[in-house]
Amino acid sequence: MPHEFAIGGVFLPPLLIASFMGVVATLVTARLLNRYRLSKYFYYPPLVFLALMFIYTVLIGTFVIRG
Repeated sequence: MPHEFAIGGVFLPPLLIASFMGVVATLVTARLLNRYRLSKYFYYPPLVFLALMFIYTVLIGTFVIRG
């Protein structure tokens, strides 16, 4: 398993890739929560967004990237 990812000759660390994928997964989840009006049950939705982003980043970094 490589320690870096090369995209166009630029080396990127695995945590950067995992965090980007975590943000994308969080955006999809937030959009679904807003579409089905489930976000109204959260006290402070931006904090839930940050928590989901952190959770997705850790899970993707641990089980998908394994860097």
